[in-house]
Amino acid sequence: MKLIKGDEVKIVLGKDKGKTGKVEKVFARVNAVLVTGVNQYKRHRKARQQGETSEIVTITKPLAVAKVQLVCPKCKKITRVGYRVEKAAKGETNAKKMRICRKCGKEI
Repeated sequence: MKLIKGDEVKIVLGKDKGKTGKVEKVFARVNAVLVTGVNQYKRHRKARQQGETSEIVTITKPLAVAKVQLVCPKCKKITRVGYRVEKAAKGETNAKKMRICRKCGKEI
């Protein structure tokens, strides 16, 4: 998955189309992300014990990754994510893999 926690995303499909928010959590196994303030539903919670009150709770549900697109922090446009691999220096063993914006080419 190309999105990580803390990314700014824009909703492109669904009831919240056009809204933006930060990725709170990533569910890689089901290809979904939890975005703050988006895809919220009301749930009626019944009292379980005596003395407890029933209430209506707002729940944020995960969105499919296909319904969101990353907003590049540099050019502020919605974009796809690409990767660039920098070769390791002579003393190092690992190459550095970084995410890049497909529109402006800058590192995300």
